[in-house]
Amino acid sequence: MPVTLNPDAEMVRVIKEGLERTGGYCPCRTQRTEEYHCICKEFREQINDPSFEGFCHCMLYYKSK
Repeated sequence: MPVTLNPDAEMVRVIKEGLERTGGYCPCRTQRTEEYHCICKEFREQINDPSFEGFCHCMLYYKSK
């Protein structure tokens, strides 16, 4: 179950800039809680789900089966 960066380099650049602006919190979320600190709780749970394949909420990471 490898987790990789989005292959779209421009998207990765924009998201990483957002992470820098927010202190490491998901730039597409309005709340700044530990639940949304990158890698967010939602995606960590998806990583642990063997049936999940796809992107995290902000599209920075991709988990393949």
